[in-house]
Amino acid sequence: MHSIFVAALALASTAIAQINVPGEVPINLVEPLQHRLAYAGSTGMTVSWNTYERISEPIVYYGTDSWNLSNYATGVSVTYATSLTWSNHVKISGLKSNTQYYYIVSNTNCYNCSELAPYTFTTARDAGDYTPYTVAVAVDLGVMGDKGLSTTSKGAISVNDSTTIQSLARYIDGYEFLWHPGDIAYADYWLKEQIQKYLNAVPIDEGYKVYNKLLNTYYDELQPITAEKPYMVGPGNHEANCDNAGTTDKQKNITYTVDICMEGQRNFTGYRNHFRMPSTESGGLENFWYSFDHGMVHFVQIDTETDLGNGIVGADEAFGSEGDFTTIGQDAGPFGRMNQQINWLNKDLASVDRSKTPWIIVAGHRPFYAGSSDACPECVKAFEPTLLKYNVDLVLSGHVHFYERNAAIANGTADPNELNNPSAPWYIMNGAAGHYDGLDPIEFTTDYMRYAQNSTYGWSKLTFHNCTHMTHEFIVSGNGTVLDTATLYKDHTCTMKSSNYTATNGSVPTADKNGGASLKASSALFAVALATVLMVAL
Repeated sequence: MHSIFVAALALASTAIAQINVPGEVPINLVEPLQHRLAYAGSTGMTVSWNTYERISEPIVYYGTDSWNLSNYATGVSVTYATSLTWSNHVKISGLKSNTQYYYIVSNTNCYNCSELAPYTFTTARDAGDYTPYTVAVAVDLGVMGDKGLSTTSKGAISVNDSTTIQSLARYIDGYEFLWHPGDIAYADYWLKEQIQKYLNAVPIDEGYKVYNKLLNTYYDELQPITAEKPYMVGPGNHEANCDNAGTTDKQKNITYTVDICMEGQRNFTGYRNHFRMPSTESGGLENFWYSFDHGMVHFVQIDTETDLGNGIVGADEAFGSEGDFTTIGQDAGPFGRMNQQINWLNKDLASVDRSKTPWIIVAGHRPFYAGSSDACPECVKAFEPTLLKYNVDLVLSGHVHFYERNAAIANGTADPNELNNPSAPWYIMNGAAGHYDGLDPIEFTTDYMRYAQNSTYGWSKLTFHNCTHMTHEFIVSGNGTVLDTATLYKDHTCTMKSSNYTATNGSVPTADKNGGASLKASSALFAVALATVLMVAL
């Protein structure tokens, strides 16, 4: 057994605390960077971080008392060709559900970590716990600042606005985890940004350095959030390869395709190595499709890029629709056996106990329905029959870079009940988190579109009030205001109990079958200050 002080001494590998510019290589090559968490069932948590050198045995020290991190777990350190870092993954099992833990990882530099507050995480709530809580959702989120979305980039933001990452950090105490269903970092924009003279140009054969610089910058920027909150991710097209589905240099009259991508920058390689989602616990596959329970909700992540099943070609696969210039497409996947994902989805949804987890929320990167030519009819064909069969409540997506709240939809038609106990899933697309290119035009309106905007960046806030009411809000990243809100009522029958753990949102609508717009109590305000963990040199 180790005290926190002894553990800190054993872990420290240098007497110098290093403050790094995002994306820069530190002096201490095993200094932990880019901490991130992911649920591993209700009694587990995967702690991951990156280093610039391999760790022979990554360790996480943890406990429920910040003065005694006597428990520890070990994991693995992995990398891939052209990566500049190693990803360290440690899964901690046998934890208490709905419990806060303190933790530090190998080679953390601190003198007395207990006084300086090590990082914390909170495990998932047991299925059947109906305590209200909130989840943050951001899709299509890239690097912020001088290497991505900024006041001088193509998709400029106001100099006085907060970015989405800053907004998520500011309101971190108001949600339990961050869900990011695809398009993470936009490192594959490296060549496009060079051609547009936003980034300094390097030769094509050195492009992997810029690609990795963008990846590491993004993960460094997200560290204040992902070190404290589980970061649940799904695959998007910009994780597939390094070439942004094809890039043209009009001045030089050169069109680049996936052929420029070096080993390690194709076929979702970085995405597969960087994250560890709960696929083992849910019978899914790697970081592509998986599910997990959290209180009254069953969350499902699907892969809309590959492995659609039944002979349907995914957009990122060979001959898929994502390739702009060749029939090769993105040449990614498939990753599972024939029909493995759709068979898993049917089995997963069939096994849900709706008396414990009455809500089923599904997320996939591409929108089934949207006022855009980039909607995914292949996804509708592949997945919609299953979602209807098992009465899924909400489907979240992004990919198209604006915000669109639709009605509940079945087979392209709005449910006549709208949000008052519909029999079809509610569809919300929010690809407005922000990246270098900015927001997209709204191409057309539809009979099922209820609200759409492409004037401001933002993220989604989902609040589960009880077993019959949930609310979606669009949060403006720039100032934290609510631009759009709607509440879904579903006539779920549930037998649940409340936990003693404090909810992240105090609003509880009445179980009103006529819409449920009135609240018993107003929503609790988000905290406006982000607690920063300080590390001090030995």
